[in-house]
This record gives sequence, structure tokens and C-alpha cells, in this order.
Amino acid sequence: MYEVIAKATWQTVYMVVGSTFFSVILGFIPAIVLTLTAPDGLRPNKVIYGLLDLLVNTFRSFPFIILMVIVIPFTRLLAGKAIGTKAALVPLTISAIPFIARVIESALRGVDSGLIEAARSFGASDPQIILRVYLKEAFPAILSGITLTMISLIGYSAMGGAIGAGGLGDVAIRYGYQAYKMPYLIVTSLILIVFVQLIQMIGNTLFKRLS
Repeated sequence: MYEVIAKATWQTVYMVVGSTFFSVILGFIPAIVLTLTAPDGLRPNKVIYGLLDLLVNTFRSFPFIILMVIVIPFTRLLAGKAIGTKAALVPLTISAIPFIARVIESALRGVDSGLIEAARSFGASDPQIILRVYLKEAFPAILSGITLTMISLIGYSAMGGAIGAGGLGDVAIRYGYQAYKMPYLIVTSLILIVFVQLIQMIGNTLFKRLS
């Protein structure tokens, strides 16, 4: 039992950390573009903002289980297979990108407009404003959003176990539910709860220090 749960725990950590890493990197791109092209942004553009806004909202509307099935061809293309822990990184990352993009956009657009105008008056370029004003001021809020993303991905990784992603969700379903072995279901549930509490605690601590 312990070997099975230990392996599944590592798989869950791998999926959550890996997908968080890739989604944050890829999510920054649409977040910056949305912030820049918004009506109150540095470079307002209704067409680009409208299209990207629609795209982000569209991907956010898909339930994870459905999205995981839809992207199977793309998952197979990137990972070489459609199921497994490594393959699960693809749909997990895709599902998290629009969420993290919206979180980062919200944090960036929450920066005091007075600071931006002050930077402009001193002749700061757009890249300088993005790096030294937007990102610097919004970093605590962005970190808080990343924390929420990781917690959501824990739930997604557990759901992914239903279709062969591995991890604690897979153990809970195969051993706890299908084989009627309640200790597996209880232990995996407790581990997931501990994960969520630990991530939230670390996120709150860092947020307070950085704020």
C-alpha cells in the first residue's frame, strides 16, 4: 500500500509542479498582451484585445475532463502517448494557461495608474514600465494567483487519474473506489488535503512578506 501511495504522491507532485511551471511561463505572454492592448493599457487595440480575450474565455469554459479528451491528438504529438503522468502535463498546462493569464492580467491592471503615468513622465519605455512598474508592483498578487493555480491543478491532476494520468486520483479510483479498499481512498484524500493546506500556507506567507 505504502509503495503504491508513495509513487502516486510523487506523480501528483510532478504533474502539479511541472504544469504550474509551464503554464506560468506561457500564461505571461497573453497576460502581458491583454494588459498592453486593454482600453486603459499602454497600447490600446480593440481587435487584438477582443480576439485574445475571447480565446482565453473559450479555453477557460472547458471542463478539464472534456479538455483532456479533446487535446489527446496534441498530447500524443508532444508526449508520444496520450496517457500517463508525463502526457498529463500537456492538458494540465493547457487548462491552466488561460486561468493564470487572467490572474496575471488582473494583477497587472490593478497597479496604480499614477505610478504608470509617473514612469511615462520620466521617459520610461514600455518594456521598462512592464518590468519595473507593472511586474514589480503586481508581484505579490501574481504570486497569490499562482498559489490558487497550483491548488486547482491538484484537483485537475486527481481528475486526470480517471483516464490514466496516474497520481493520487488514479489510486483513489482504482484501489479505493473500484476495488472497495477504503484505506486507499482515505489516505489519498488526506494527502491531497495536506497538499492544498501546505501550498496555501506557503503562498500566504510569501504574499505577506512581499507585500
